[in-house]
Parts: sequence; C-alpha cells; structure tokens
Amino acid sequence: MRNAHPSRFFHFAVLNSLSITYMNDMDQMNTSPITPLAEIIDNCAYLDDWQDRMSYVIELGRKLPEMPEEKRTSESKVQGCASQVWLVTHASNADSDPILTFEGESDAHIVRGLVAIVLSIFSGKPASDIIKTDALDLFDRMGLIEYLTAQRANGLRSMIKRIKDEAVRALAA
Repeated sequence: MRNAHPSRFFHFAVLNSLSITYMNDMDQMNTSPITPLAEIIDNCAYLDDWQDRMSYVIELGRKLPEMPEEKRTSESKVQGCASQVWLVTHASNADSDPILTFEGESDAHIVRGLVAIVLSIFSGKPASDIIKTDALDLFDRMGLIEYLTAQRANGLRSMIKRIKDEAVRALAA
C-alpha cells in the first residue's frame, strides 16, 4: 500500500464495512445490483477528501454488472464521452408514463463509477420524473462535479442528456 494518510485509510475501511453490511441487510429487500441513491449520497457526505470520494466512485463502478458484449453496439454507445460508454434503455409499456430502466458500462474505472451513479439516479423511474431530475445538481451536492476533469464532466452531461432524450421518446411513444 502506498503512503496512505491514516485517516483516509480509516474512512475507506469504515466505508467498505458499512457498504458490505448495508448490502447484506438490503439483499433480502432489494435485489437490484444498483446501489441506492440515498446510500451514495450518505456515503459521499461522510467522505471529506476528494481522493476518498473518487475511490468510492471507482468502487461503485466495480459493483456494476458487466454489460454483455452483444449490447455494446454503436447504437448503445454514448456520443460525447472521451471514454467508451454504453447505455441500453428498457421501457415498460404499462401506461402513458413508462418506467425506464437502464444498463450501463464503461471501459474506464472512474467513468464506470459515474455510470453507476447515473443509473442509481434514473433507473426504475417514470419518464416524466427523469425529465424533471437535475442530476448535475445531485452530483454537485455529493461533491463530485468539482473534481471531474472537463472531459469527464462533458461525458457525464452526455450520459444525462442521452437518458433524458430516451425519456422524452418514451413519453412520446
């Protein structure tokens, strides 16, 4: 291990044990592989150091299920991202405001974590709620926006725009 600051190591170790406990308790109630947004917000509030937050983002990406190769197509690829990012949308046809769920993948560790957070924000929500949700504000309140490179921030905006466009299409169908 590199010269880790003792408090940084402690925060990460405590966070990992909290996440494992939380997931073990939640496994019986929630079978979704996506970390709940409330948990992500709470954990980001707990972490004061930007390096700890980025480590947490990477950890969220590691928990994200892999997208099958056949779903990583040019149609599912998100344009405007420096890294490769794929998003697949599924819409329920139950009513006039369909519920959208998403699968996502990236070839870069931090971006994969950002994908996990984006999915946590939007997946399983009605299309009308997706359109109204200010995801960039959520990222800002979690203390993540200010530490993203310009390329990653642009990629994040591209992912959010893609999801909102999908929601508009689902409502129009």
